[in-house]
Amino acid sequence: MPRTQSRRRARPRGKWYLGIGLAVVASVGIVLLLLRSDATPPQARTASRPVAVKFVLDGPYGARFAGELAASRQGYFSSRVELAAQPEDPNFVQAIARQHAIGVTSGQKFLLASWRGVPVTAFAASFLDTWAAIFTLESSGLRRPADLVGKRIGYRRASEGDVVFDAMMAQLGLPRSQMAKVPDRDGFEALRTGEVDAIIAAIDEQPDPSKPTFAKLNVIKPQDYGIHVPGLVYFASNELIHDQPSVIADVLQGLIRGWHFTYSDYARSVPVLAGVGSVELNAERLRFELQQLRPLVLPTGGRIGDYDESRWRTLRDILIFSKLGEDDVPLAQTVNYQFLRDVYRHSPELASPGAWSAEK
Repeated sequence: MPRTQSRRRARPRGKWYLGIGLAVVASVGIVLLLLRSDATPPQARTASRPVAVKFVLDGPYGARFAGELAASRQGYFSSRVELAAQPEDPNFVQAIARQHAIGVTSGQKFLLASWRGVPVTAFAASFLDTWAAIFTLESSGLRRPADLVGKRIGYRRASEGDVVFDAMMAQLGLPRSQMAKVPDRDGFEALRTGEVDAIIAAIDEQPDPSKPTFAKLNVIKPQDYGIHVPGLVYFASNELIHDQPSVIADVLQGLIRGWHFTYSDYARSVPVLAGVGSVELNAERLRFELQQLRPLVLPTGGRIGDYDESRWRTLRDILIFSKLGEDDVPLAQTVNYQFLRDVYRHSPELASPGAWSAEK
C-alpha cells in the first residue's frame, strides 16, 4: 500500500515539471524568432516593392512626345514609370543602356549607337516615318526634288534630315553635286529672307499660318518619294528587356493608349498636354504641331508603333551610303518585333481606327 501511494504523489509533480519545460522551450523559440526577424536586412523585407523604371525622352516636352506624356498623365502605365526629358545629350542611347532604362530617340541615333556596341534593343516606333522635310516658298515654284538642282539648300550637318535628303536625291538619280548645300541655314527665317532657296527642317517646326509674318510654303516629303525609315523609336537596355519583359509590354500598351487619347479629341487632350509639370506649353502651337505630326504616328493603313523590317533595312542602307557607320550588328539582334505583335494580339481593340478622325 505505501508504495502505491508514493507513486500517486509523484505523478502530479512530474506533470508540473513537464509543463515548466514546455513553457521554457516555447519562450526560447519565440525569442529566437524575434531575433531572427530583427536580423533580417531591410532590403529583404522590401524586395517585393515594385521598382520604378525610368522612361527618358530625347528632347524637351512637347508635341513630339505627346503619346508618352498622355500615357503618364492619364495613368495608362500600370507599372511604376518615371517620365523625364533629357534634351541635347549626344550620348543619349549610351545613357539609357547605363541606367537600364527605356528611351525614345531617332532611328538614326539608335542604330548608329547599336553598331558601336551599345547593348540596347528597339521594340516599337513613335514616328513610323522621318520627321524631316524640305521647305520652299510657294512663290518660288520649287515643288519637286528635281526643282532643287542648282539651288541653295540650307541644312544642319550630320542631321537626320541631311542624311535622308541625300538618300532621296540619290535614289531619284539627281546630281547632288549641282546643289549648293549651306550649313547652319536650316531656319525658316533664312528661307524667308532669301539666304537660301530651300531648307531641310522638321515638319513640326514650320511657322504657324496664323502668324502675320507667315509666308506660304511648299513641302517636299521624302516618304512621298519612296524613302521610309523609322523616325522616332522606343528602345530599352538589353538588361531591362531580359529581366523585366512584362514591363516593356505594359509600357508599350500604355503608349498606344496615350497616342489614341492624344488624337481622339484635341479638346480633351491638348489641355492635358499643355501643362506638363512646371512646363507650360502654348495650347494653340501644340495643337498645330500635333496636326503636322499625325501622319507620322499613324500613316494610312498602319497601326501605332508598328514598324516593319523594310524601314529598318532602308535606314541601314542610308547610313552605310552616307558613310556614317558599318553594319557591325545585324538588325535581328537590335530590333524586336514580338512585343508589338503580342500586344496587338492580346488587345486587338488597340488597333481599332474608330477613335481616329482627321477633323479632330
